Amino acid sequence: MRGLLSLVRKHHSVAGKELRQQLGVDLSEIQKAGTFKKERIIVGRQGVEIKVQNQSKTLLNFCANNYLGLSSHPEVIKAAQNYLETHGAGLSSVRFICGTQEIHRQLEKKIAQYHGRDDAILYASCFDANAGIFEVLTNETDAIISDELNHASIIDGIRLSKGKRFRYKHLDLNDLEKQLQESQSSRRRVIVTDGAFSMDGDIAPLKEICDLADKYKALVFVDDCHASGFLGKTGRGTEEHAEIGHNRVDIINSTLGKALGGALGGYTTGPQELIDMLRQRSRPYLFSNSLAPSIVGGSLKVFDLLMDPQNTFTKSIQSNVSLFRSEMSALGFTVLGNKSHPICPILLKDPKLASDFADKMLAQGIYVIGFSFPVVPKGQARIRVQISAAHTQDQIKHCIEAFKNIGKELGVI
Repeated sequence: MRGLLSLVRKHHSVAGKELRQQLGVDLSEIQKAGTFKKERIIVGRQGVEIKVQNQSKTLLNFCANNYLGLSSHPEVIKAAQNYLETHGAGLSSVRFICGTQEIHRQLEKKIAQYHGRDDAILYASCFDANAGIFEVLTNETDAIISDELNHASIIDGIRLSKGKRFRYKHLDLNDLEKQLQESQSSRRRVIVTDGAFSMDGDIAPLKEICDLADKYKALVFVDDCHASGFLGKTGRGTEEHAEIGHNRVDIINSTLGKALGGALGGYTTGPQELIDMLRQRSRPYLFSNSLAPSIVGGSLKVFDLLMDPQNTFTKSIQSNVSLFRSEMSALGFTVLGNKSHPICPILLKDPKLASDFADKMLAQGIYVIGFSFPVVPKGQARIRVQISAAHTQDQIKHCIEAFKNIGKELGVI
């Protein structure tokens, strides 16, 4: 194998050799800047307890988007296995040719029911859902008004559209209103926001945003990837958290890859006419393979679990979030974000401190990640802790104890 690789490398074109050299320089710069991403290898299933390559002990995972612990839930796994057996490994087709099974429509209808909408449309990911909606929703006579800290997929999706682009300062309602006033000549205006923001754990003020939308006759679009399944009284997301009902946000995009099973897939849910138009015009939908039956089957089980009125997922995660946030604040740590959200960034400010702190946490059996510039603003380095309903109270207390001991060792508290 090594000899074959050597042979391949000897036969690169001149352009190929130049590309390798150029990319090598770029990669060196990334490494020098301290932003080179290294992937730790999990051995086995995702969960609150994981085995990681080159780590002798089992680690407690506090950095996954597995907010409800459903990534390895036995009923979800069993459903995925059953649908793999009954419906095959894949469709080998896009949806409109021969890639739609009855289970795809069942899942879309169940998603719409869960959110209280007319219908839903599935994508390979929410990145694709965000990439596919704005070019359908807007043209050059329209305006898109976006929070400045929206997710990269929203930013890329807006770039693909022909609509005029406006940005408002993060969560700043006065600036949002200013942008609405400046865009009043547009045929259609769309206010675009994340429901919950992944780096800070803060939550969009949806009631006030919807009030402004009503005042200026604008649509409201929410990306609820870090809210669907767990935020709000029954986990319906940001609009339920804001207590505004199901008729004020016009369009919701979300993911099956975080709280809702953790596999793959995204979706748009909203008015029937919009969903119908997306099936006709949304390029990521039209030109991507259908979701695999095992993922669809597992996702159907996820919604069955969440729509069971006896489920305790939301109660469990809110109890865990409250414990972690209150205890960490009492110790003297600065915990960013909304008090209800399981994304709990611990502000450390200094990038080296954040990196060293995360390394020491790993040595204590706690898997967390330090974030610094350019992922977050300069001077805002932090460790992002993510709480799950599947964490036990003892596991959370163990994490808090590790933070306390290392925090004292490093002079943070």
